[in-house]
Amino acid sequence: MKKRNLTTKLLHTPFPVKDPHGSLNFPIYENVAFEADSAEELEAAFKGEKSRHIYSRITNPTVAYFESKIQHATDAFAVTALSSGMAAISNLVMALGKAGDNIITTRHLFGNTLSLFEHTLKPYELSARFTDLTDPQKVVEQIDSRTIAIFFETITNPQLEVADIKALSKIAREHNLVLVADTTLTPPSIFDAGKLGIDIEVLSSTKYISGGGTSVGGLIMDYGTFDWSTFDKARPLFEEHGPSAFNVLLRKQIFRNMGACLSPQSAYMQSLGLDTLDLRTERSTSNALEIAHYLEGHAAVKEVHYPGLKSSPFHKVAVQQFGEKPCSMLTFDLGSKKECYAFMNRLTLVRRSTNLQDNKTLIIHPYSTIFSEYTPDQIKAMGIKDTMIRLSVGIEDIEDLIEDFQQALR
Repeated sequence: MKKRNLTTKLLHTPFPVKDPHGSLNFPIYENVAFEADSAEELEAAFKGEKSRHIYSRITNPTVAYFESKIQHATDAFAVTALSSGMAAISNLVMALGKAGDNIITTRHLFGNTLSLFEHTLKPYELSARFTDLTDPQKVVEQIDSRTIAIFFETITNPQLEVADIKALSKIAREHNLVLVADTTLTPPSIFDAGKLGIDIEVLSSTKYISGGGTSVGGLIMDYGTFDWSTFDKARPLFEEHGPSAFNVLLRKQIFRNMGACLSPQSAYMQSLGLDTLDLRTERSTSNALEIAHYLEGHAAVKEVHYPGLKSSPFHKVAVQQFGEKPCSMLTFDLGSKKECYAFMNRLTLVRRSTNLQDNKTLIIHPYSTIFSEYTPDQIKAMGIKDTMIRLSVGIEDIEDLIEDFQQALR
C-alpha cells in the first residue's frame, strides 16, 4: 500500500479500542482514576507489567490518543504530551542533564527558553554554553567532556535565524551528543524532523497544532536515533528497556513526578486541531510570504526579516530545509519605537496580542514586552531592536490584511 500523506494519516489514526457509539472523534475522558477488574490487575499495572490507564496525571486515554496521532503522522519512536511548550523543554532538559553537565545553545531563543537556561537551571549546576549555531566551528569549540546536547530552534523567535541542521547533526554524531530541536515555528506540516538527523523534537502545541489558540500544550518526540546505551543517565535502563530507555527515564522519573500533564480537554482540542493543521499552515505561510513581499517594497518599512525572502541571509538554507514558505512569522523595522506604536495602534483588523500561529493575525513589539525583563545591552546581544515589530500571520483573506497594513502605514 502507498504510504499515506500527513493529513490523511492524522484524520485516520485508528482508535486503540472501538468506540461503542461509533464516534468519529475520540471521546474526552475527563476523569482522574480508572478501575481495574481485580487487585492482581491493579498490581500488574503499577509495576508496568500490564499496559493500562491508572491515573490521569500519568496517562489518560484522550491524551494517549493525541500522542498516537502525532506518532502516526511523524513516525516518531515515542511521543509525550505535556501541559505547555515550556513544560516540554524543562522536562526534557531535566531528563537529559545532571549537575555539572552543559548544553550548547544560542542566545537567539524565545525569551522564556533563554530565561530557563540562564536562570532557572543555574542553581542545579546544569549550564548552557551560548554560541553562534550558524557557525559549525564555534559550536565545536564549546564542546567538552560534560557536554550532553545541542539545543536549537529550527527558526529562531523573533530573530528568524536558521542554522544548517545537517551540519549540527554531523557535529552531534561525531561527539555523541543528543541533537534537540524546538520546531514550534516549523511543525510536521512544514518540516520532517526525523529525516535531518534530529534525535529529539520539542514544540509548543499551543501554536499551530491547537487549531487557533484554543489550548496550551507541548510535545516531546523521540525519533529513536540516539544510542542511549552510551548516555550516562539512560545507561542503567538500557539493558532492560533497550531503545525505550530514555522514554522510561522521562516518563517515570521526570514527567510523572513533576506533574506537567496535558489535560484531557486540551488533548481533545489539539487532536481536532491536527486534522486541519496542513490546511491552516498552507494558508498562513502563503499569507506571510505575500505580506513580507508587500512590506519589503513599502517606503516606510526599513527592513523585513523573513527567511522566505531572497534578501534574507538564511534564505537558501531555509528553503532547503522547510520549503519556499518556511513559517508564518515575520518581523520588520520602522523608524523608531514611537513609529512602531503609532502603526500598531492604527491597525483595525490585526490584533495587538502575544502568541503565534493563531488563526487571527497577531502583532507585538518584542523589545518592550517579551524581552522587557532584560537590560538594553542584553536585548541588543539577542539581536532585537526597539524598532522591530513581530507579526504572526493568520488565515484571514490576504486582501483584507494588506488593506489594514496600507491604511496603518500611511
